[in-house]
Amino acid sequence: MTYPTDHAGLEVLPSGTCLELLASVPMGRIGFFADGELMILPVNHLVDGQDVVFRTAAGSKLSAVEDGGPVVFEADSYDDLDRSGWSVVVNGSAEVIDDDAETDRLSSRGLHPWSTAAEHPFWIRIRPVSVSGRRTPGA
Repeated sequence: MTYPTDHAGLEVLPSGTCLELLASVPMGRIGFFADGELMILPVNHLVDGQDVVFRTAAGSKLSAVEDGGPVVFEADSYDDLDRSGWSVVVNGSAEVIDDDAETDRLSSRGLHPWSTAAEHPFWIRIRPVSVSGRRTPGA
């Protein structure tokens, strides 16, 4: 399928394709404002409907969510051999998932936090305000 291109010649992807691409990779990065600084940290994630979800221990990611500020999530992929790649950005707000049935449902999907030392990891849901993506078709 051919998509429109931007000023740099990159394909502009529709949100459905963006979500499919996000679901195809296990890692992304969450960006947020904490303690007077912008932070970008890696997380493993799942796509749940239109939302991005991940697990985390107590710390800066959880604090940023509890503060209610905006967050950004980005994931990408690049192939050196054919010089093709894509990047997807989700802007939105995040919330702690505290419903037991919901956390059980998400837990059954097999996502685990990076750190196995966390005694009580928290599920976080990013509710998108916008989803955008670009792809370079390669050489």
